[in-house]
Amino acid sequence: MTHPLVLQLRFTRGEFVRGLKEVTPEEAVRRFIPINSLSWMIGHVAHLEQAYWLTRAQGVTPLPELRDLVGFGKPATTPPLEDMWAAWRQITAASDPYLDTLTNDHMTTHLVINEKPHPESIGTMLMRDIYHYWYHLGEAQAVRQLLGHTNLPVFVGALGTDAPYTPE
Repeated sequence: MTHPLVLQLRFTRGEFVRGLKEVTPEEAVRRFIPINSLSWMIGHVAHLEQAYWLTRAQGVTPLPELRDLVGFGKPATTPPLEDMWAAWRQITAASDPYLDTLTNDHMTTHLVINEKPHPESIGTMLMRDIYHYWYHLGEAQAVRQLLGHTNLPVFVGALGTDAPYTPE
């Protein structure tokens, strides 16, 4: 059975996609300084998932270029929208098999990177990933408002039916 936090991550991913629906390629690369572009945000959350669930958890990094393109603290970029959605889809699809293996026992363990335990437990990393999405989703909605978009999605969507509380 899929761990409840993984189910919440999947719900969050769906809300992220819903929140960026109907953004055009031109709008996705527009910046309202100092806010990053929408396409950057998409690549950025993909970068974190890759770092956590592929590089740190499994020792593979399919898109190493994401670190310099959309990594934390790197210079601002405006990558093409479709490229960032393609990267996001690739990374999330590659992460899911690992995430499906997580159990309650895993949540308090730490990944070991270069013979050192990661400072946060897998459960904390999972929560950080979820909250990271919500942070950038709120930011993305502000950008969409600045772009003149109206009738934006109401958050949080169908949490009660799509991702209700599930005991561990």
